[in-house]
Amino acid sequence: MASYRYKASGLDNVFLEGVDVVHDDSGEPVVSIPNIEGLHRAIAEAVVQKTSALTGREWRFLRTEMELTQAQLAEIMKREALTISRWERAETDIEAIADTLLRLLVIERLKLDLHLSVEQVSRWSIAGIGGEPLRIDGSNPTAYH
Repeated sequence: MASYRYKASGLDNVFLEGVDVVHDDSGEPVVSIPNIEGLHRAIAEAVVQKTSALTGREWRFLRTEMELTQAQLAEIMKREALTISRWERAETDIEAIADTLLRLLVIERLKLDLHLSVEQVSRWSIAGIGGEPLRIDGSNPTAYH
């Protein structure tokens, strides 16, 4: 069992722990992931609980997991679609209130079993050093966490 950097989510900081890693003919690491939906749900949970501001890539990942377009999310956030696009491409800083609102929206839309207060989530939404590794236990693909 090993640690595997999972980039297929569009995030560079996701690591699957406890998975079987094999190498293909060119020597590249390969992992079989039988429950992508469950894995992406676990990643969304980890991103929502991250104790620093969301990155543009994390923002895009969460929006995509909720199956919302930039325009749909912009309508919910009371912002222009171009603003959402700029946040996702890290061209401008994501407003702390928008970060907080997105996390709460993800909890609601994905029906995550998280019991977080608005105050707690808003403390995490302050810009600062982000990008800490998100470690997902992949030893049981039927229940990633």
